[in-house]
Amino acid sequence: MKKVIIIGATSGIGKALAIRYLKAGHRVGITGRRAHLLDEIKQYYPQQTFTAAFDVTGNENIVHLEQLIEQLQGMDLFIYNSGYGEASKELNWAMDKKTTLINVNGFAETTNYAFNYFVKQGHGQIAAISSISAYRGNSWAPAYGASKAYISNYMEALSIKAYRMKLPIHITDIQPGFVLTDMAKGNKLFWMAPLEKATTQMIEAIEKKKRRVQITKRWAIVAWLLKWLPFSLYKKLG
Repeated sequence: MKKVIIIGATSGIGKALAIRYLKAGHRVGITGRRAHLLDEIKQYYPQQTFTAAFDVTGNENIVHLEQLIEQLQGMDLFIYNSGYGEASKELNWAMDKKTTLINVNGFAETTNYAFNYFVKQGHGQIAAISSISAYRGNSWAPAYGASKAYISNYMEALSIKAYRMKLPIHITDIQPGFVLTDMAKGNKLFWMAPLEKATTQMIEAIEKKKRRVQITKRWAIVAWLLKWLPFSLYKKLG
């Protein structure tokens, strides 16, 4: 039985992951801004579910995280799923600021704490939901792509740090393409993955302790193309 904490579990991918881990018999700590949505999950698994309602843009992230760990009596797996992204065609600062506070600041603060917790414990695993958008800049949502690149680079750095410290702390960077959730917006969506299929592949990657994975698997092709496409061509698409 694992002790899992999921930051951002009121809906979409985070909620689906929480339910999957609960159904498997694990103890799960879930967070989000809307307490009533967390309670809806808890009512089905009251003995296994522990909740903390807070906004990752606030100043008490670590306090809530420590309380969850205490209630769970430990932590084996930390998943950062909180995310925000809206099209910012006119480069709207309010949107970019919110994106950065959630996808960068909230991620870095809680993940930094989780890594240091696992260092003291001597083992553990961190998974974070990044995006295919991490590979290149996107003129439609500059802050979103940049924030996901931050997540992927930070996760790679933690993996190297754990390696150099010779500690079994496993780092899994999850990079979804389009998944059928409320976050999927726009009229140019393709290869849309059902939520169940996407979360199944995510959990498989976490269980196999993969360093990086594209979800669903076909998005590895897009990741490769984005990585190597010359800027002279990419600027016509991005």
